[in-house]
Amino acid sequence: MKRWDLIVIGLGLAGLTAARTALARGARVLICGRGIGSLALFGNSIDLLGEIPPGADLEAGIAKKIAAEPGHPYARVGWTGIAAALTAFRELFCPPYAFAPVGEGNSLVPTGAGTLRPTYLLPITMTAGAGLAAEETLIVGLRGFRDFQENTVALHLRCRGVNIALPRYGLEGLSALALARLMDEPSFRESLGAAIRRQMAGERQIGLPAVLGLKQPATVLKTLESITGARIFEIPMLPPSIPGIRIFHRFREELIAKGATFLMGHPVAKAEIKNGRCTGIVVQNLPLSTLHQADQVILATGRFLGGGLQADRERISEPLFALPVHQPAGRGEWFRERFFHREAHPVHSAGILTDARLRPRDEKGKVLLANVRVAGSILAHHQAIDEHSREGIDIATGFRAAEEALAP
Repeated sequence: MKRWDLIVIGLGLAGLTAARTALARGARVLICGRGIGSLALFGNSIDLLGEIPPGADLEAGIAKKIAAEPGHPYARVGWTGIAAALTAFRELFCPPYAFAPVGEGNSLVPTGAGTLRPTYLLPITMTAGAGLAAEETLIVGLRGFRDFQENTVALHLRCRGVNIALPRYGLEGLSALALARLMDEPSFRESLGAAIRRQMAGERQIGLPAVLGLKQPATVLKTLESITGARIFEIPMLPPSIPGIRIFHRFREELIAKGATFLMGHPVAKAEIKNGRCTGIVVQNLPLSTLHQADQVILATGRFLGGGLQADRERISEPLFALPVHQPAGRGEWFRERFFHREAHPVHSAGILTDARLRPRDEKGKVLLANVRVAGSILAHHQAIDEHSREGIDIATGFRAAEEALAP
């Protein structure tokens, strides 16, 4: 049996943020989970609230959101807490690979579908894509890499697209991870830069699939810009997300250096509950099971993809603590009549209710576990996909959950 000050369950952005916040306050932290959460799938930039128009005041926009939806996770944190959490996140990513807004608020960046989406913090490898000029932009695909369709992107963005072959590298069928690793090799990125330059027709901006290296993305960016003489930007695409994996690796590096213990790939089999408190969790690594005890616990297991929520034919449930899930009254009310409805489907706002200190509660307001905090997308009353707020909710509530868990 091992004992910790804090156990964080979940290796997504909310859990990682909570663990880092707790370590900064001197806590002994165990962080565990089955995988790296949605970062490897969808993590690219940091969305805060895409409903706020580009250039508009974020603080005023968040305040308006909270006033209209007092159950929203942001209402548990407030603008001051959100700003502090985002500052702490940005401090983790020092130059040259840093995250920053373009302008004063949200900006629009291209996607792998050729659309423009609102976001707030961008890694340096995506900055040049904000506010692109179509007539000065070239979209580049790599022959044999099927997860990025440069012609589709170029068509929708109304710019030119080309497909570049680098046959001596055998690109046919390569995965995004394999390409990212190749980008970390100087000879590969130099050959790529020269091949792009031969295809250019005076463009000043060049969009590439988001595979510009795992370890040295800023160096890859600098090399390509030096060779082409243009500004280079990454375009997010189908999973896996290389930018998301970069975020995870940076967090993991920092957390291990600060003394956190990682248990990756081993599921939490059960939680032990006594007198309204979680007294420990059992982590399973067959044929062994290990009991870990802690004074405080943070649940950041995500929604359906992460296994934080499960659904059967009738109900949505939370499997670890058996917490009640706020949800529509019956399955027939989960979805609206049309899939592409102007309003979000009610099932998307299902999740765990909490009090002001992020402790789980029931529909009547009773706190269910005094030493457990809930953070991230598993929380109720948000439409993170539609409102473009997933990373903001993860970072803000992960930060706040750790602060509350360690408060005197």
